[in-house]
Amino acid sequence: MNLTISGHHLEVTPALRSYVTTKLDRVIRHFDQVVDVKVLLTVEKQKEKEKRQRAECNIHVKGSDMFAESSHEDLYAAVDELVDKLDRQVVRHKDRVQDHNHGTAKRVM
Repeated sequence: MNLTISGHHLEVTPALRSYVTTKLDRVIRHFDQVVDVKVLLTVEKQKEKEKRQRAECNIHVKGSDMFAESSHEDLYAAVDELVDKLDRQVVRHKDRVQDHNHGTAKRVM
């Protein structure tokens, strides 16, 4: 799995990088066919304080791409919301991909 964490108007510190990595482990635990993950952390220059910190993520899994974004006044809370959204998307994708057909019973003559 390729993981890219980048920041816009913000320096990605080692603590922030490890926090995002540990949170994304939950997504990978639910679906192991994740190919590529790109996380973008931004600080927008808005006058109001709330929803200034934003986290976006693109996940490329076998079969499709997923995108989620979250805004909050705290960057760590934005990452938490982002991972919750991604986790729901990945679990839903996994349910769709799994084969629910159990095969028909063979005829006995």
